[in-house]
Amino acid sequence: MRLRNIAAAAFALVVSAGAASAAQTVTYEQVVEGLAKQSIVLVDIREPDEFVAGHVPGAINLPLSKLTPAALPKQGDKAVVIMCRSGNRSGRLAQALPSVGREDIADYSGAMIDWTRRGGPVVKGQ
Repeated sequence: MRLRNIAAAAFALVVSAGAASAAQTVTYEQVVEGLAKQSIVLVDIREPDEFVAGHVPGAINLPLSKLTPAALPKQGDKAVVIMCRSGNRSGRLAQALPSVGREDIADYSGAMIDWTRRGGPVVKGQ
């Protein structure tokens, strides 16, 4: 458990510092299509209270404050897309992930603000 906490803390430092790598981004339309076709896993990295207050249907919650790269879904048949409230946290995470070998993850940089502004469905609770 201690090693996991150390790994999470080290990763948090990398994320907070930001990396110079350009991250792949996806649009609202691509997220809508990916969810409809069940071709993406949407990972909401906001804190649990934010997630419960309203999230995209089908999204899973992996809070950035506790996130380790190993906790993210593995690359497989579905693309992994991360999002947050404004795009700030997910953008920093997306830039840091290549430094730990996760170049397969895209960022929905429009985030929850864009989703709700465009009238995307929102569910409350877990």
